[in-house]
Amino acid sequence: MSKSMARVRRALEDAGLTADIRALGEARTAAQAAAVAGCALDQIAKSIIFAGQDSGEALLFLTAGGNQVDASRASTLAGEALGKADAALIRAQTGFAIGGVAPVGHLTKPRAFLDPRLMEFAVVWAAAGTPHHIFPIAPADLHRLTGAQLADFTA
Repeated sequence: MSKSMARVRRALEDAGLTADIRALGEARTAAQAAAVAGCALDQIAKSIIFAGQDSGEALLFLTAGGNQVDASRASTLAGEALGKADAALIRAQTGFAIGGVAPVGHLTKPRAFLDPRLMEFAVVWAAAGTPHHIFPIAPADLHRLTGAQLADFTA
């Protein structure tokens, strides 16, 4: 098990949750992940990382699989201009590689925002620290563990 996946497992277990991590195989998109999980596209919780242009911090936007983050709305929520986070920033602040950023288990807990669409489901699926693994979680638990602000930031 990778160090990244182990951090996710530990974060879930420390919160009293079962870490039911599953392999995705070659799935690369939210739609492919949904097919593997046997769920609706919007039940995939995508972890989108932006770089704060003033703070230099990574900011996490958790959005439903079929939604896109609106950069202008996200910037307004963050209170600063946002830019693309590069692989080095993502790795340094979250400890994850692009494509495998989990919502929990970060090296440095980012400011986070949560798409309300995710709260409409009993279970959502998120990256488990690698581009090839996911785990199920109740949206209320996802909200609690991430400390994310519920906000509408999608296009």
